[in-house]
Amino acid sequence: MTQGQAESYRILHEADLRDYLAGRPKLVAALGGGPDEWSITEVGDGNLNLVFIVKGALGGVAVKQALPYVRLVGESWPLPLSRAHYEYLALTRQAQLAPGLVPTVLHHNDALALTVMELLEPHIIMRKGLIAGTQYSRFVDDITTFMARTLFFTSDLALTAAEKKEGIAAFAGNHALCKITEDLIFTDPYRVAEQNRWTAPYLDATAAGLRDDMELHVAISRLKLKFMASPEALIHGDLHTGSIMVTDSQTQVIDPEFAFYGPMGFDVGAVIANLLMAYFASSGHERSPDERRAFEGWVLETVEQVWTEFARKFLELWRKDAAGDAYPVSLFPGEKGAARLEAERQAYMQRLLGDTVGFAAAKTIRRIFGLAHNIDFELIEDPHKRAVSEARAVRLARAMMVETGAFPAIADVTSAARKLRDWTPELSN
Repeated sequence: MTQGQAESYRILHEADLRDYLAGRPKLVAALGGGPDEWSITEVGDGNLNLVFIVKGALGGVAVKQALPYVRLVGESWPLPLSRAHYEYLALTRQAQLAPGLVPTVLHHNDALALTVMELLEPHIIMRKGLIAGTQYSRFVDDITTFMARTLFFTSDLALTAAEKKEGIAAFAGNHALCKITEDLIFTDPYRVAEQNRWTAPYLDATAAGLRDDMELHVAISRLKLKFMASPEALIHGDLHTGSIMVTDSQTQVIDPEFAFYGPMGFDVGAVIANLLMAYFASSGHERSPDERRAFEGWVLETVEQVWTEFARKFLELWRKDAAGDAYPVSLFPGEKGAARLEAERQAYMQRLLGDTVGFAAAKTIRRIFGLAHNIDFELIEDPHKRAVSEARAVRLARAMMVETGAFPAIADVTSAARKLRDWTPELSN
């Protein structure tokens, strides 16, 4: 349900939110009991928004409201409220394409930039589970289904050109969120920027090296151009392990406010990057030597399976459900044509793997030298130990970005990561 535009924006604090929800019969019925009995807790620990958990006698809901600025920075960094509209559009589209893998939207109000969703319990943020060394048996199947279906069915392989252009137009206004990505991921870590930070002094020389590395600057600029100029599919745009909620039996993807039509490899690369960062951070969370080796082996196995299962499912959809204007089957008649089209599908996926490897590298470097860091590394209390883990991740990321061709298979990525697990970097003093 979308509320009309007559209402004007205001930030809803607890009392205001209670009154607002009490005026929506569907939400009152879902919560149960009287409004005075509801518990309301603000739990937003992200960079942009307010998030509340509301619980009543019968159930609970999650309420997310966009702020007119970047919460992490404050009012000095204004941000359009329209991002809540694009998140709502993305959630509803993803629910159609990948049912059961995103939270159900119960209510949306464009004017208040507010969305009410089902409360995910007993799910936890996946990143927190990985820090604790938890393995998730359903994750690979769920996340690869989500990515394969949301990416394929919004691409030219499944849509007519007109349908695809309408989709691009629907999300084209989300450029302020794209600009954040363009600056914080593809630009700022490679230059002097006020909001950059890293584990100083240990990574001072590494940070300076990023600013002087022209081969890296060319590589990141190519990736930035692809991000800006390749509307291949509707991407989540921020698909990290902090935007995934899990139990051992279920995976839910949340927070698609960065959604727009962009390169598919950006989403797949984001998932792989965050798994690799969890791998490199793992040793920093050990209480005794090598106690997390089994977990780390599972993480690298998961990296490989994320790509191989995604590729398998994507290709299966292409073979069965291709209805788009790209690669028309009429151009590939008979056995010879079918074989040539299949060879082209494999080449397409090889190019997509290259994009994935590059974008994974960009996501890694940004989380170590840019504005917003991962708690995978941040919760390593000893700064020297943290810097060692981060330096290992950066060494792999630089190779993945500048020498992408050296990683023709996903196993080449995990093999390189494994070799760096015990590498001792030279750190600044």
